[in-house]
Amino acid sequence: MAELARTFVSRWRRFFGDRRGTRRQQALLPFSLSLASSRLSRKGSRRVTSVGGHTLDISTTGIALIVPAIRIGELYLVADNRRLEVTLELPVRPVEMGVIPVRYESLEEHETESGYLIGARITDMSEEHRSHFNEYIRKLLKRKPIM
Repeated sequence: MAELARTFVSRWRRFFGDRRGTRRQQALLPFSLSLASSRLSRKGSRRVTSVGGHTLDISTTGIALIVPAIRIGELYLVADNRRLEVTLELPVRPVEMGVIPVRYESLEEHETESGYLIGARITDMSEEHRSHFNEYIRKLLKRKPIM
């Protein structure tokens, strides 16, 4: 599985170029992703829809998400300036973060993955969650990064 992920990342970089400024580390972690719908419920609150998936890699500034679909209902996950809420399941505890997608690719030609790969920039996180997230990345980076 790890070799397959490296092969995929290698092809991804050849196609798009390696534009990352921070070190990334492979991390296959489950997450749930949600966005607020513009429709209001009968009680006046916004409906929240979500989708689950797993990460391909992470860094302190970005995250690669694999999702089964590029839309939730009528809403595209990668629309201009679309802000997504991600709850990432770290081994110790979940962390919540806001992200903005910067690119995506269909995985239809991929042999073992299906769905879409979304590259996203992390835009916000509480100080407590940022501390846990950075600690987890520090532990991962003690291994060889996949840069």
